[in-house]
Amino acid sequence: MALANKAIDDIGMTRFQWKLFFLNGFGYAVDSLLVVNQSIANPAVKREYGQPDKHISGIPLASQVGLLVGAGLWGFTADIIGRKLAFNTSLYSCAIFVLIAGAMPNYISFATLVALYSAGAGGNYILDATNFLEFLPTSHHWLVTFMAVWWAVGYMITGFFAWGFMSNFSCSPKATSESCHRADNMGWRYLHFTSGALVIVLAFIRVFAIKMVQTPRWLVSQNRDEELIQILDDLARKHGRSHSLTLEELSGQGTVAHTEKSVWSSFRLKKHVTGLFQTKKLAWSTTLILSNWFVIGMVSPLYSVFLPFYLQSRGAEFGDGSNYQTWRDYAINHVVGILGPIIAAVLVETQYIGRRGTLAIGAATTMALQFGYTQITNEAGNVGLSSAISAASNIYYGTIYAYTPEILPSAHRATGYGLCVVVNRIGGILGVLVGSYANVETTAPLFVCAALFGLLIILSLLLPFESRGKRAQ
Repeated sequence: MALANKAIDDIGMTRFQWKLFFLNGFGYAVDSLLVVNQSIANPAVKREYGQPDKHISGIPLASQVGLLVGAGLWGFTADIIGRKLAFNTSLYSCAIFVLIAGAMPNYISFATLVALYSAGAGGNYILDATNFLEFLPTSHHWLVTFMAVWWAVGYMITGFFAWGFMSNFSCSPKATSESCHRADNMGWRYLHFTSGALVIVLAFIRVFAIKMVQTPRWLVSQNRDEELIQILDDLARKHGRSHSLTLEELSGQGTVAHTEKSVWSSFRLKKHVTGLFQTKKLAWSTTLILSNWFVIGMVSPLYSVFLPFYLQSRGAEFGDGSNYQTWRDYAINHVVGILGPIIAAVLVETQYIGRRGTLAIGAATTMALQFGYTQITNEAGNVGLSSAISAASNIYYGTIYAYTPEILPSAHRATGYGLCVVVNRIGGILGVLVGSYANVETTAPLFVCAALFGLLIILSLLLPFESRGKRAQ
């Protein structure tokens, strides 16, 4: 692995990796776009169809279940069959189900389609971050953190879609299932049709703009030395670069243990999990990173489920509470959120701060702002502070998305990341249940979110590995 990493460093940053930054970024953008789609549609669908269970918020719950299944499917299989298949197919599956979701005639059928398109999106950023990292030279690892800007771009695009569609084609916030009819409530449908069309375009661009190959580090773990050398030689030749690694030098290191067994053998499947806990320090690191993902899993849906309702109720208190004001504020919120990954990309490469310090700073800033948000008394403060929260929380999210694959061993990286996201979705399901039983028009969920970000400060500082300036293995 060290020899392969050195060869990648010798070749350096090429047009191929810059293409990956944009094309893999599409996966990040689609993941956030689809998660937010169901959140935006939820109040409107609930007004039109009613909610089958008065306590359980079925649409966000369906999204979290789908995301959990997707994380398991894409994450756990990528270490077995490689990264290429998921890269080429995941966006298409998302697009099809999103388009169908916009035509659903009732609450249950819509929630079912939300689960299906969420399953398609569920492993996107696992594979996108892993693919990108495993082609990057050490000098450009910070780009994995910066790639989270695409996550924020997905939020921003959906925010503008919501502003346009939900403002003009939605029932009144005070409408009920008796008074809210399909013809008056087409906004959430237009949102899904437009998003689905966009995802199809991105899928075509991604597949046809680049010929994706298996990543060098995955090939090392599979003992496929000849393919690895071929890929490195092709990359170097195409971009006028060079490297010194030869097949003889690589083969001279011996063979990777147990690769003679089937990739589907129980031994190798089990090894992908046990390999994440192979030493005491690695086991501590894996446990802590799983804990971080579980906690942010609770925070994210809890915040996103209640934010549209809360903005609407606060808008009624500070302004007119109209659909226009609610979704304008929502769009502004996510435009400002783009600043988070940009700040994170600078902080992660700053001496004495690094990845762990950036995680703690993002969590601490978000916690302070969320506690402050409960004291807002006017419309400008409402929009300003909620936007600042989006930017601050994206500092944390952008860093954790990049730090996780950096500290996981290559042979088990997708499995480890998939496990993190599965744990994250379990936390998300719990977060939805908390949000379902809480009053989403009060500050109670906000206090819970702030307290959980306080816990994330501690969990971030306890992480044993600092990956700044070091090669991902």
